[in-house]
Amino acid sequence: MLKTDFLGIKLDNPVIVAAGPWNRDGNSIKASLASGAGAVVTESIVSDAIMDVRPRIAADSMGAQNIRLYSDIQIEGWEREMNIAKSDGGVVIASISGHSPSEVAYMASKMEKFGADGIELSVSNPAVESLEVVASDADTIYEMTKAVVSAVTIPVTVKLSQNTTNIAKVAKAVKAADGSGVTAINTVRGILGVDTDTAKPTLSTYGGISGEYIRPLGLASVATIAQTVDIPISGVGGISTAKHALEYMMLGASVVQIGTAFVTEGYDIIRKIVQELEIWGQDHNLKNISEIKGKALDNLKSFEEMKYEPSVSIVNGTLCTENCSKCIDLCLYGAVTRTSGKINVDRGKCTGCGLCTSICPANKLKLGW
Repeated sequence: MLKTDFLGIKLDNPVIVAAGPWNRDGNSIKASLASGAGAVVTESIVSDAIMDVRPRIAADSMGAQNIRLYSDIQIEGWEREMNIAKSDGGVVIASISGHSPSEVAYMASKMEKFGADGIELSVSNPAVESLEVVASDADTIYEMTKAVVSAVTIPVTVKLSQNTTNIAKVAKAVKAADGSGVTAINTVRGILGVDTDTAKPTLSTYGGISGEYIRPLGLASVATIAQTVDIPISGVGGISTAKHALEYMMLGASVVQIGTAFVTEGYDIIRKIVQELEIWGQDHNLKNISEIKGKALDNLKSFEEMKYEPSVSIVNGTLCTENCSKCIDLCLYGAVTRTSGKINVDRGKCTGCGLCTSICPANKLKLGW
Protein backbone atom coordinates (compact mmCIF):
# COMPACT_ATOMS: atom_id res chain seq x y z
CA MET A 1 0.00 0.00 0.00
CA LEU A 2 2.89 2.37 0.71
CA LYS A 3 4.98 1.57 -2.36
CA THR A 4 5.63 4.83 -4.18
CA ASP A 5 7.01 5.95 -7.53
CA PHE A 6 8.71 9.30 -7.04
CA LEU A 7 10.42 10.87 -10.06
CA GLY A 8 10.66 7.42 -11.63
CA ILE A 9 12.43 6.01 -8.56
CA LYS A 10 10.70 3.04 -6.94
CA LEU A 11 10.38 3.48 -3.16
CA ASP A 12 9.08 0.95 -0.62
CA ASN A 13 7.35 3.83 1.18
CA PRO A 14 7.07 7.64 0.84
CA VAL A 15 9.12 8.45 3.95
CA ILE A 16 12.59 9.81 3.16
CA VAL A 17 15.34 10.80 5.58
CA ALA A 18 16.18 14.44 4.83
CA ALA A 19 19.63 15.91 4.28
CA GLY A 20 21.49 16.61 7.49
CA PRO A 21 24.42 15.57 9.70
CA TRP A 22 22.63 12.30 10.48
CA ASN A 23 23.52 11.36 6.86
CA ARG A 24 27.09 12.65 6.99
CA ASP A 25 28.87 9.55 5.58
CA GLY A 26 28.39 6.04 4.23
CA ASN A 27 27.82 4.31 7.56
CA SER A 28 25.33 6.87 8.86
CA ILE A 29 23.40 6.65 5.57
CA LYS A 30 23.31 2.85 5.91
CA ALA A 31 21.86 3.30 9.41
CA SER A 32 19.20 5.67 8.05
CA LEU A 33 18.25 3.19 5.34
CA ALA A 34 18.10 0.41 7.93
CA SER A 35 15.55 2.45 9.91
CA GLY A 36 12.97 1.61 7.24
CA ALA A 37 13.09 4.77 5.13
CA GLY A 38 12.07 4.65 1.48
CA ALA A 39 15.15 6.70 0.58
CA VAL A 40 17.87 8.82 2.16
CA VAL A 41 19.25 12.23 1.16
CA THR A 42 22.94 12.77 1.93
CA GLU A 43 24.16 15.70 3.94
CA SER A 44 24.70 18.61 1.55
CA ILE A 45 27.97 18.16 -0.33
CA VAL A 46 30.11 21.10 -1.46
CA SER A 47 33.25 21.49 -3.53
CA ASP A 48 35.44 22.43 -0.56
CA ALA A 49 34.84 20.69 2.76
CA ILE A 50 34.16 23.00 5.71
CA MET A 51 35.40 22.39 9.27
CA ASP A 52 32.83 22.20 12.04
CA VAL A 53 32.24 24.81 14.70
CA ARG A 54 31.40 23.80 18.26
CA PRO A 55 28.67 23.76 19.47
CA ARG A 56 26.58 23.54 16.28
CA ILE A 57 23.27 21.81 17.09
CA ALA A 58 20.74 22.68 19.79
CA ALA A 59 17.21 21.42 20.36
CA ASP A 60 14.19 22.06 22.55
CA SER A 61 10.69 20.60 22.76
CA MET A 62 9.61 22.37 19.55
CA GLY A 63 12.53 21.77 17.22
CA ALA A 64 16.19 22.52 16.64
CA GLN A 65 18.75 25.02 15.38
CA ASN A 66 21.60 23.71 13.26
CA ILE A 67 24.68 25.67 12.17
CA ARG A 68 26.58 22.79 10.59
CA LEU A 69 26.78 24.09 7.05
CA TYR A 70 27.78 21.21 4.77
CA SER A 71 29.55 17.88 4.58
CA ASP A 72 33.14 17.84 5.84
CA ILE A 73 34.09 15.16 3.28
CA GLN A 74 35.73 16.28 0.04
CA ILE A 75 33.63 15.39 -3.01
CA GLU A 76 36.14 12.79 -4.21
CA GLY A 77 35.80 11.09 -0.84
CA TRP A 78 32.12 10.53 -1.53
CA GLU A 79 32.98 7.74 -3.98
CA ARG A 80 33.95 5.59 -1.01
CA GLU A 81 31.05 6.81 1.13
CA MET A 82 28.47 6.03 -1.57
CA ASN A 83 29.88 2.53 -1.97
CA ILE A 84 29.41 1.99 1.76
CA ALA A 85 25.99 3.64 1.82
CA LYS A 86 24.60 1.47 -0.96
CA SER A 87 26.33 -1.77 0.00
CA ASP A 88 23.11 -3.21 1.45
CA GLY A 89 20.85 -1.71 -1.23
CA GLY A 90 18.48 1.22 -0.88
CA VAL A 91 17.87 4.54 -2.60
CA VAL A 92 20.37 7.34 -1.94
CA ILE A 93 19.82 10.87 -3.25
CA ALA A 94 22.82 13.20 -3.23
CA SER A 95 22.30 16.71 -1.86
CA ILE A 96 24.67 19.22 -3.44
CA SER A 97 25.19 22.95 -3.04
CA GLY A 98 27.29 25.51 -4.86
CA HIS A 99 27.48 29.09 -6.05
CA SER A 100 27.46 28.73 -9.84
CA PRO A 101 25.79 26.60 -12.51
CA SER A 102 29.10 25.07 -13.62
CA GLU A 103 30.05 24.18 -10.04
CA VAL A 104 26.83 22.32 -9.23
CA ALA A 105 26.79 20.64 -12.65
CA TYR A 106 30.27 19.23 -12.02
CA MET A 107 29.29 18.02 -8.55
CA ALA A 108 26.09 16.40 -9.81
CA SER A 109 27.94 14.49 -12.52
CA LYS A 110 30.44 13.26 -9.94
CA MET A 111 27.70 12.03 -7.59
CA GLU A 112 25.89 10.27 -10.43
CA LYS A 113 29.16 8.51 -11.29
CA PHE A 114 29.52 7.50 -7.63
CA GLY A 115 26.09 5.82 -7.68
CA ALA A 116 23.54 8.40 -6.55
CA ASP A 117 19.97 7.57 -7.56
CA GLY A 118 19.00 11.23 -7.77
CA ILE A 119 20.22 14.77 -7.08
CA GLU A 120 18.73 17.28 -4.65
CA LEU A 121 20.10 20.75 -5.41
CA SER A 122 20.12 22.86 -2.25
CA VAL A 123 19.93 26.54 -3.18
CA SER A 124 19.78 28.14 0.26
CA ASN A 125 21.46 28.14 3.63
CA PRO A 126 19.90 30.07 6.52
CA ALA A 127 23.32 30.70 8.08
CA VAL A 128 24.69 32.33 4.92
CA GLU A 129 22.74 35.36 3.71
CA SER A 130 24.20 35.34 0.19
CA LEU A 131 22.63 31.96 -0.60
CA GLU A 132 19.29 33.10 0.78
CA VAL A 133 19.34 35.86 -1.83
CA VAL A 134 20.05 33.28 -4.54
CA ALA A 135 17.10 31.18 -3.35
CA SER A 136 14.71 34.02 -4.20
CA ASP A 137 16.09 34.66 -7.68
CA ALA A 138 14.06 32.58 -10.12
CA ASP A 139 16.41 33.32 -13.03
CA THR A 140 19.45 32.08 -11.10
CA ILE A 141 17.58 28.97 -9.94
CA TYR A 142 16.63 28.30 -13.56
CA GLU A 143 20.26 28.51 -14.69
CA MET A 144 21.55 26.30 -11.89
CA THR A 145 18.81 23.71 -12.36
CA LYS A 146 19.29 23.65 -16.11
CA ALA A 147 23.02 23.10 -15.71
CA VAL A 148 22.52 20.15 -13.35
CA VAL A 149 19.77 18.58 -15.47
CA SER A 150 22.03 18.83 -18.54
CA ALA A 151 24.91 17.18 -16.68
CA VAL A 152 23.15 14.02 -15.43
CA THR A 153 20.64 11.37 -16.47
CA ILE A 154 19.19 10.79 -12.98
CA PRO A 155 16.26 12.82 -11.54
CA VAL A 156 17.00 16.32 -10.22
CA THR A 157 14.99 18.04 -7.51
CA VAL A 158 15.60 21.50 -6.06
CA LYS A 159 15.23 22.20 -2.34
CA LEU A 160 13.48 25.54 -2.00
CA SER A 161 13.67 28.16 0.73
CA GLN A 162 10.57 29.55 2.39
CA ASN A 163 12.47 32.81 2.69
CA THR A 164 11.27 34.16 -0.64
CA THR A 165 8.50 36.49 -1.72
CA ASN A 166 7.11 34.02 -4.27
CA ILE A 167 7.99 30.36 -3.82
CA ALA A 168 5.65 29.34 -6.66
CA LYS A 169 7.63 31.51 -9.10
CA VAL A 170 10.84 29.73 -8.08
CA ALA A 171 9.14 26.34 -8.47
CA LYS A 172 8.01 27.37 -11.95
CA ALA A 173 11.64 28.17 -12.80
CA VAL A 174 12.64 24.66 -11.72
CA LYS A 175 9.99 23.13 -13.96
CA ALA A 176 10.94 25.38 -16.89
CA ALA A 177 14.52 24.14 -16.50
CA ASP A 178 13.24 20.53 -16.74
CA GLY A 179 13.81 19.82 -13.07
CA SER A 180 12.12 16.59 -11.98
CA GLY A 181 10.61 18.00 -8.79
CA VAL A 182 11.01 20.30 -5.80
CA THR A 183 11.58 19.82 -2.08
CA ALA A 184 9.86 22.28 0.25
CA ILE A 185 11.07 23.61 2.55
CA ASN A 186 14.60 24.11 3.80
CA THR A 187 15.20 25.22 7.38
CA VAL A 188 14.35 28.83 8.22
CA ARG A 189 16.88 31.45 9.37
CA GLY A 190 16.48 32.03 13.07
CA ILE A 191 17.79 32.01 16.66
CA LEU A 192 16.49 29.25 18.94
CA GLY A 193 16.58 31.36 22.10
CA VAL A 194 18.61 33.39 24.59
CA ASP A 195 19.76 32.53 28.11
CA THR A 196 18.44 35.55 29.99
CA ASP A 197 20.89 35.03 32.88
CA THR A 198 24.00 35.17 30.68
CA ALA A 199 22.59 37.09 27.66
CA LYS A 200 23.99 34.35 25.42
CA PRO A 201 22.01 32.98 22.47
CA THR A 202 21.53 29.20 22.46
CA LEU A 203 24.00 29.07 19.56
CA SER A 204 26.29 31.99 18.88
CA THR A 205 25.09 32.79 15.36
CA TYR A 206 22.05 32.61 13.09
CA GLY A 207 21.18 29.15 11.85
CA GLY A 208 18.54 26.89 10.38
CA ILE A 209 15.46 26.47 12.55
CA SER A 210 13.55 23.25 11.98
CA GLY A 211 10.95 21.02 13.58
CA GLU A 212 7.54 21.97 14.95
CA TYR A 213 8.40 25.65 14.55
CA ILE A 214 8.31 25.51 10.74
CA ARG A 215 5.64 22.91 9.90
CA PRO A 216 2.92 25.53 9.21
CA LEU A 217 5.36 27.28 6.86
CA GLY A 218 6.19 24.01 5.11
CA LEU A 219 2.52 23.10 4.71
CA ALA A 220 1.70 26.50 3.23
CA SER A 221 4.65 26.32 0.84
CA VAL A 222 3.74 22.84 -0.41
CA ALA A 223 0.10 23.88 -0.90
CA THR A 224 1.10 27.05 -2.76
CA ILE A 225 3.38 25.12 -5.11
CA ALA A 226 0.79 22.38 -5.67
CA GLN A 227 -1.92 24.90 -6.53
CA THR A 228 0.20 26.80 -9.04
CA VAL A 229 2.81 24.46 -10.54
CA ASP A 230 2.35 20.93 -11.88
CA ILE A 231 5.54 19.43 -10.44
CA PRO A 232 6.18 16.57 -7.99
CA ILE A 233 6.82 17.77 -4.44
CA SER A 234 8.73 16.34 -1.51
CA GLY A 235 7.35 17.90 1.66
CA VAL A 236 9.63 18.58 4.61
CA GLY A 237 9.48 20.57 7.82
CA GLY A 238 8.39 19.50 11.31
CA ILE A 239 7.21 15.98 10.52
CA SER A 240 7.36 13.61 13.49
CA THR A 241 4.11 11.63 13.18
CA ALA A 242 2.10 9.92 10.46
CA LYS A 243 -0.53 12.67 10.84
CA HIS A 244 2.05 15.29 9.93
CA ALA A 245 3.08 13.26 6.88
CA LEU A 246 -0.55 12.88 5.80
CA GLU A 247 -1.09 16.64 6.11
CA TYR A 248 1.75 17.29 3.68
CA MET A 249 0.50 14.68 1.23
CA MET A 250 -3.09 15.92 1.40
CA LEU A 251 -1.76 19.36 0.48
CA GLY A 252 0.04 18.04 -2.59
CA ALA A 253 3.28 16.30 -1.59
CA SER A 254 4.05 12.92 -3.13
CA VAL A 255 6.63 12.01 -0.47
CA VAL A 256 7.82 13.49 2.81
CA GLN A 257 11.21 13.95 4.44
CA ILE A 258 12.09 13.55 8.11
CA GLY A 259 15.06 15.35 9.66
CA THR A 260 14.77 17.01 13.06
CA ALA A 261 12.81 14.08 14.53
CA PHE A 262 16.05 12.09 14.11
CA VAL A 263 17.71 14.54 16.52
CA THR A 264 14.91 14.60 19.07
CA GLU A 265 13.57 11.03 18.89
CA GLY A 266 16.16 8.80 17.21
CA TYR A 267 16.12 6.34 14.31
CA ASP A 268 13.02 4.45 15.48
CA ILE A 269 10.87 7.42 14.46
CA ILE A 270 11.03 6.36 10.79
CA ARG A 271 9.72 2.85 11.41
CA LYS A 272 7.02 4.26 13.70
CA ILE A 273 5.78 6.73 11.08
CA VAL A 274 5.82 4.08 8.33
CA GLN A 275 3.82 1.67 10.51
CA GLU A 276 1.31 4.38 11.43
CA LEU A 277 0.85 5.25 7.75
CA GLU A 278 0.23 1.59 6.93
CA ILE A 279 -2.41 1.29 9.64
CA TRP A 280 -4.09 4.56 8.62
CA GLY A 281 -4.22 3.45 5.01
CA GLN A 282 -5.77 0.13 5.93
CA ASP A 283 -8.34 1.83 8.17
CA HIS A 284 -9.28 4.13 5.27
CA ASN A 285 -9.36 1.36 2.65
CA LEU A 286 -6.56 2.79 0.52
CA LYS A 287 -5.05 0.69 -2.23
CA ASN A 288 -2.12 3.10 -2.48
CA ILE A 289 -1.06 6.06 -0.36
CA SER A 290 -1.00 8.23 -3.50
CA GLU A 291 -4.82 8.26 -3.42
CA ILE A 292 -4.76 11.00 -0.77
CA LYS A 293 -2.38 13.28 -2.63
CA GLY A 294 -3.83 16.80 -2.86
CA LYS A 295 -7.19 15.87 -1.32
CA ALA A 296 -7.16 18.92 0.98
CA LEU A 297 -6.52 21.40 -1.83
CA ASP A 298 -10.20 21.52 -2.83
CA ASN A 299 -10.95 22.79 0.67
CA LEU A 300 -8.23 25.45 0.56
CA LYS A 301 -9.44 28.84 -0.68
CA SER A 302 -7.83 32.17 -1.35
CA PHE A 303 -8.84 34.91 1.07
CA GLU A 304 -10.91 36.53 -1.69
CA GLU A 305 -12.99 33.35 -1.95
CA MET A 306 -13.91 33.30 1.74
CA LYS A 307 -17.60 33.91 2.38
CA TYR A 308 -18.93 36.30 5.00
CA GLU A 309 -21.44 34.01 6.73
CA PRO A 310 -23.32 34.76 9.99
CA SER A 311 -22.22 31.53 11.67
CA VAL A 312 -21.69 31.43 15.44
CA SER A 313 -20.30 28.96 17.95
CA ILE A 314 -22.72 26.17 18.89
CA VAL A 315 -22.45 23.98 21.99
CA ASN A 316 -23.02 20.23 21.67
CA GLY A 317 -23.67 17.64 24.37
CA THR A 318 -20.07 16.51 24.76
CA LEU A 319 -18.85 16.61 28.35
CA CYS A 320 -16.34 19.34 29.15
CA THR A 321 -12.79 18.42 30.03
CA GLU A 322 -12.47 18.51 33.82
CA ASN A 323 -11.24 21.82 35.24
CA CYS A 324 -11.07 23.40 31.77
CA SER A 325 -12.37 26.90 31.07
CA LYS A 326 -10.37 27.81 27.96
CA CYS A 327 -13.40 28.75 25.88
CA ILE A 328 -14.51 31.21 28.57
CA ASP A 329 -11.14 32.64 29.52
CA LEU A 330 -9.87 33.09 25.96
CA CYS A 331 -12.99 34.28 24.12
CA LEU A 332 -12.01 37.60 22.56
CA TYR A 333 -15.61 38.85 22.56
CA GLY A 334 -16.83 37.72 25.99
CA ALA A 335 -19.48 35.54 24.37
CA VAL A 336 -18.89 32.30 26.27
CA THR A 337 -20.04 31.80 29.85
CA ARG A 338 -20.83 28.94 32.25
CA THR A 339 -24.09 28.84 34.21
CA SER A 340 -24.82 26.00 36.64
CA GLY A 341 -22.03 24.02 35.07
CA LYS A 342 -23.38 24.50 31.55
CA ILE A 343 -21.47 26.24 28.74
CA ASN A 344 -23.47 28.99 27.00
CA VAL A 345 -22.74 31.13 23.95
CA ASP A 346 -24.30 34.59 23.62
CA ARG A 347 -25.21 34.70 19.90
CA GLY A 348 -25.40 38.48 20.07
CA LYS A 349 -21.76 38.75 21.13
CA CYS A 350 -20.30 35.80 19.19
CA THR A 351 -18.77 36.85 15.86
CA GLY A 352 -17.90 33.35 14.65
CA CYS A 353 -14.13 33.85 14.87
CA GLY A 354 -13.67 30.11 15.51
CA LEU A 355 -11.03 30.35 18.25
CA CYS A 356 -13.04 28.38 20.81
CA THR A 357 -13.64 25.53 18.35
CA SER A 358 -9.91 25.07 17.85
CA ILE A 359 -8.81 25.29 21.50
CA CYS A 360 -11.56 23.17 23.12
CA PRO A 361 -9.92 19.83 24.09
CA ALA A 362 -13.31 18.08 24.14
CA ASN A 363 -14.50 19.34 20.71
CA LYS A 364 -17.61 20.64 22.43
CA LEU A 365 -17.94 23.71 20.22
CA LYS A 366 -18.35 24.10 16.46
CA LEU A 367 -19.42 26.85 14.08
CA GLY A 368 -22.91 26.66 12.68
CA TRP A 369 -26.14 28.55 12.12
